[in-house]
Amino acid sequence: MKKMIFAVLAAAAVVAAGCVHTVSDTSTFTMTFGKDTLSNRYPRSLDQVYQASLYVINHDGVVVTEYIPHNSTNAVRSLKGRVNDCNVWVRCESVSSQISQVDVESRTKMGASDLDLTHELATEISLQLVR
Repeated sequence: MKKMIFAVLAAAAVVAAGCVHTVSDTSTFTMTFGKDTLSNRYPRSLDQVYQASLYVINHDGVVVTEYIPHNSTNAVRSLKGRVNDCNVWVRCESVSSQISQVDVESRTKMGASDLDLTHELATEISLQLVR
């Protein structure tokens, strides 16, 4: 009986400690802690940056959800997608009238951060904005 209670408490501790907030203000399970997000700022409008992000995610994978986070203004747009069997979150935020920030985060199915994919997607967004 003591082993069963200990197992339940240990499982609850792992689940509670493993939930983190993503860049799009949602929660997800994680196995690792550390750097998992890349942020870039561009001298472009929010619409241009968001359309470039949307194009990159659609080109490399599939967009699952597009939304405006409830706890923010209309100057923030987010999307969730699946690329290379990983979950990807992108948040586009207007810093000023002509500067926008893009935050990219990706995680594998097991909850580990995939910094290589995050870097690749952030670079493709930058290249899409140049075109």
